[in-house]
Amino acid sequence: MLVQITLLWACVKAHVRRLREDECGYTTETVLVTAALVTLALLVLAILIKVVTDKANSIQM
Repeated sequence: MLVQITLLWACVKAHVRRLREDECGYTTETVLVTAALVTLALLVLAILIKVVTDKANSIQM
């Protein structure tokens, strides 16, 4: 019984170690998400500038 528990524990430790070390694709994912957020922020900023500029141009003095 002790041998099975030891073997199971060793398998669990090896699996956890592999999960901790495996970060393949994390950097790429981070770059893509950041680029998407920056693009979205620039789009919102452009729309906001257009709305404010149009509103400012429509003011009659």
